Amino acid sequence: MSFKRKYSDSYNVGYLSDVGNIRQVNEDYLGCYEGNNFNIYVIADGMGGHNAGDVASKIAVENCIEYIKELDRIYDLEIILRSAIVHANSIIYGKSQVDEKLKGMGTTITACLVKGEDVVIANVGDSSCYIVNEHGLKKITKDHSLVQELVDDGSITEQEAVKHPNKNIITRALGTKKNVEIDVFKLNTKRIFKCILCTDGLTNEVSRKEMYDIIMNNNNEEACRLLVELCKGKGGKDNISVIVFGGECEDDRNYTGE
Repeated sequence: MSFKRKYSDSYNVGYLSDVGNIRQVNEDYLGCYEGNNFNIYVIADGMGGHNAGDVASKIAVENCIEYIKELDRIYDLEIILRSAIVHANSIIYGKSQVDEKLKGMGTTITACLVKGEDVVIANVGDSSCYIVNEHGLKKITKDHSLVQELVDDGSITEQEAVKHPNKNIITRALGTKKNVEIDVFKLNTKRIFKCILCTDGLTNEVSRKEMYDIIMNNNNEEACRLLVELCKGKGGKDNISVIVFGGECEDDRNYTGE
């Protein structure tokens, strides 16, 4: 088993990254930092069809976290998280322009910045953020992918999208262009029991119901281990990465999500 446990000054978070059953290189990367004033959680999936996807994902996560850690104060969470991702994009793009071995590298990124009751989630690509609340498991981010565009325009159904042959084609990535378009979502911690960040290696194999059941019935670290094991047991062709953080959930809440 190959896994990465990076940037963890945390106590209420589980995280695991595994190469999966088929790949030789783990192009996923993840990181988290829980401080006195804010918490930041980041996950990235290097683009397998490009050079140095593992380099791009590592740069994205580490530079996003370091950018925020070095700030004198945490003010507007949206501005800060956008700026951190733009900063990481600039570094990846810059390196790809001067090193032929890194030319064309790119990565997805999904990040969650928490301060007090405020939560800001940002994403580029098709790595996902879910929350568990009183209604069950809910996906917060929206994939930037060809298949999602087909779903949006009614060409295919959500069910058809799950096994679509072009599921891995993304329409936005970090580091492939000088400028990057970032989606941002604002939430409040009051009604969130858990938060989950994961790459598509997990969601390609594990259903939302399976994810919910494991997360609700295990602590965060054990939940990550069980999710990766389940994913590999069901095929696990891609790299698999997951972060779970938040307080413990009550077992008697009924699942009402997908």
